[in-house]
Amino acid sequence: MAVLGVIADDFTGATDIAGMLVKGGMRTIQTIGVPAGGTIPGDVDAVVVALKTRSIPAKEAVAQSLDALTALQSAGCVRFFFKYCSTFDSTDSGNIGPVGDALLDALQARQAIYCPAFPENGRTIFFGHLFVGDVLLSDSHMRHHPLTPMTDASLVRVLARQTKHKVGLVPLKQVQSGSASMRAALDRLATEDVRHVVVDAVADIDLGIIGEAVGDDLLVTGGSGVALGLPAAYRRRGLVQHKADAGTLPRVAGASAVLAGSCSAATLGQIAAFKGPQLALDTDAICRGEPVGEKALAWAKDRLGNGPILLSASDRPEAVKALQAKYGVEKSSQAIEKTMAALARGLVASGVARLVVAGGETSGAVVGALDVTALRIGPEIDPGVPWTASVGDKPLLLALKSGNFGAPDFFTKAFDRL
Repeated sequence: MAVLGVIADDFTGATDIAGMLVKGGMRTIQTIGVPAGGTIPGDVDAVVVALKTRSIPAKEAVAQSLDALTALQSAGCVRFFFKYCSTFDSTDSGNIGPVGDALLDALQARQAIYCPAFPENGRTIFFGHLFVGDVLLSDSHMRHHPLTPMTDASLVRVLARQTKHKVGLVPLKQVQSGSASMRAALDRLATEDVRHVVVDAVADIDLGIIGEAVGDDLLVTGGSGVALGLPAAYRRRGLVQHKADAGTLPRVAGASAVLAGSCSAATLGQIAAFKGPQLALDTDAICRGEPVGEKALAWAKDRLGNGPILLSASDRPEAVKALQAKYGVEKSSQAIEKTMAALARGLVASGVARLVVAGGETSGAVVGALDVTALRIGPEIDPGVPWTASVGDKPLLLALKSGNFGAPDFFTKAFDRL
């Protein structure tokens, strides 16, 4: 029976943390949306519920997150994790603080940590300030994000603007003093009614210390990195056992393709590094209602079976802003997602059985179009990105990649990993 229930605010983030748990020996399944009662297999240690709540109104994000919590409790989970992006994507009106408050209330828990650090992917926290590589979050590409521009690197300040409760900090020195010392620091803050605590971390060893310190907490929040230390902490408490075969997936034959919708710098670099046939979709024509997807699918069918192909709706941030200004944010986003969803259906119907998808919004559109309701989590391709297999009679292999993740050769490496 599942022990850990994870509520993730987007699809790729869900896959990201699920892969981390599998690396730690926890057999994990990811559901697309809130699972229906009785649909969780009995052989899993963790259930990750993939929502699409990062950029919707906070009230709706809270309602969906509470629905997920109820389902996870019904599945037997006794520990819970609220997963958001390692760049803390949000605005002053939410959604991280409001969801955190609602989950704490529902669990009758006094406190939760906030730690989006993922050192292996260049996300570190020092004195409560989030760094992307060697620059502050507010100086990184995230400053210009079209939906959640991050202009303040202080997570304490960002979170304090999203909640009426006190926000505190456990600095790196306290973390590196050990899990007992960190636990004592959290308990002291709790006596001062500090409900939300940002925790510093600059290396994987810090994440292990954090995991042990919060192993008894009902609710943990953060990026997938902080989940690095949780499997071992739960084993020491007798909640789970290590499973060496946690990441085993079925063998699936078929053609290979990549669908890229993210406009992050990492994904743009991966597209540039891709060596196989690729087609850049005309996003302006998509927004005008032209049959771009039909023409792209015809192009793809002529090239399937001779190695991976790539179809991309990604573009530079300034080009995306110009498109949004011309057609509106919602209309342009929906038009592109609809096209990518139709392409996914067409590719699978044409024999694609191994599909890499880049971008959280694109991944959400694709799994919805393919009627995927749950995924078994398999081996890691790059930090934070595993292969998965859809649950059903005819499984598909899917790699759902956060736009910011992966090395420049990710798309090639993904298929070599199989």
